[in-house]
Amino acid sequence: MRNDKHLAIKLRRKGKSYNKISKELDIPKSTLSDWFSNFRWSQKIKKELERKANYIARKRLRLICKARREYWEKWREEFRKEACKEFPLLLKDPLFITGINLYWAEGDSKLKNGRVELVNTDPRMIALFVKFLRKIVRVPDDKIFAWLTIYPDLSENRCRSFWSRNIGLAPKSFHKTQVIYGRHPTKKVEYGMCSVQVNSRGLKEKIFTWIDLFCHKLL
Repeated sequence: MRNDKHLAIKLRRKGKSYNKISKELDIPKSTLSDWFSNFRWSQKIKKELERKANYIARKRLRLICKARREYWEKWREEFRKEACKEFPLLLKDPLFITGINLYWAEGDSKLKNGRVELVNTDPRMIALFVKFLRKIVRVPDDKIFAWLTIYPDLSENRCRSFWSRNIGLAPKSFHKTQVIYGRHPTKKVEYGMCSVQVNSRGLKEKIFTWIDLFCHKLL
């Protein structure tokens, strides 16, 4: 028997992988595979090595996921802390109170989606929320988006012109209009329904924190 084969078998019986044996003895892995393929004990070692590798990979993945969760939680906590610091001064502004109450009543309540969104048929309500976004939280116009939901018998251009004029957003800020087919509501919505949106998990954390603080202050 070749001396290197004898050494390779000895290392394999110790539970060494093909990679380690190949590096240690400078033997191609294809040669090792030929040598060990008919040995049952080698196949058992292979399965055990795979089991250990899978365990290590799962453990590493859990650690990565944990570190990632901790990182993002720390990131979100920074926005919550900032909101707490800003709250006492902002509370003196009627627009701030109006904005957080509008969102509390009509805004998207799913925190994890990171979407600050308000939907309504009343242009005054949408206009006030747009003003809140601009003046209170300083969101630039190119980050504020809107889209309409209308019935097929309504003119999309007429509705977009109406909402653009009344809420103060340029037509280019409007995304594709959604057309609903089916029975009309009892009370017809003349210009459809408008949704205003800002994609920002940080801002949503702040708005939710402000709502909580405002609620606790009143209770």
